[in-house]
Amino acid sequence: MRTHQEARHLRTDVPATPWTGRDDGPGDENLRWHNAVHLDPERAAPGDVAFVGFRSDEGVRRNKGRQGAANGPDALRRALASMALPKPLRALDAGDIEVTGDGEDALEAGQRRLGRAVAALVDRGHPVMVLGGGHEVAYGSYCGLEQTRALREGGRLGVLNLDAHFDLRDDIRPSSGTPFLQIAQDEKRHGREFNYWVLGISQPSNTQRLFHTADALGVRHLPDTECGLPDLARTERFVVDFLASCDVVHLSIDLDVLPAAVAPGVSAPAAYGVPMDVVERVCHRVAASGKLAVCDIAELNPEFDVDQRTARAGARLIHRMVTARM
Repeated sequence: MRTHQEARHLRTDVPATPWTGRDDGPGDENLRWHNAVHLDPERAAPGDVAFVGFRSDEGVRRNKGRQGAANGPDALRRALASMALPKPLRALDAGDIEVTGDGEDALEAGQRRLGRAVAALVDRGHPVMVLGGGHEVAYGSYCGLEQTRALREGGRLGVLNLDAHFDLRDDIRPSSGTPFLQIAQDEKRHGREFNYWVLGISQPSNTQRLFHTADALGVRHLPDTECGLPDLARTERFVVDFLASCDVVHLSIDLDVLPAAVAPGVSAPAAYGVPMDVVERVCHRVAASGKLAVCDIAELNPEFDVDQRTARAGARLIHRMVTARM
């Protein structure tokens, strides 16, 4: 029998539509992602991965970035749909939260709705992949996690951000540049330690004020210049230490952590970036730990993508994380 927490109502703004993709015939040896995804929450079993989209440009607009990330969720689904599966799995697409207009509370209300959907899915036993959307999606994901049974029962939350930016801006209005400062403020109100680590920080993309804010909040970070393949041991130690610090993981992936040649379709393409194979290894290790509750993939902007490179990179990271648990 479901508890009250598990019975949270799952509601999104835009219903999911069936996934389609390449079809090589029947049988498990021909499975692709579109064969695995269904749209009925009642058919989903604990352990099945769940997708929910966050169609939002408002945080990017407020942060004066290149708009277009609201179309990211559909682009990620399309890129993932035809990827081949190594073995059968089941996944749920719960639909999208959509932020419309630029009203005073439009973004904040959308983040709250996303939080309720994430909380419902996590408490039903689903690892959740949130498809963004601008990086304001990270605060919406957190709003869900902080309502879940695991944290209410004392689980230690760890937030790992793969990103060129700290996103700790102290702005008047929340934006794609403020989500982790908002999380810090909420964790303080809840009387919990702010356990935030960032891998891939680009020094030229962060002012000294942001570095001082990170230091004041006890943020652990690894710069992009120390995340290359020759530095793999250092990167792996960083991730191992992070995983040891927490019981529940919120992984946030801003696709601008990748080099611009790999991920051109983002609000702020990276001149340097962290190699794709390093980011993929990090995602695999986090997923294989068994601690990953929610991962959000942010800042995919299909309007500026080239040959679907950014969408394919984001989809491959999702694929790697899900199959790491199989």
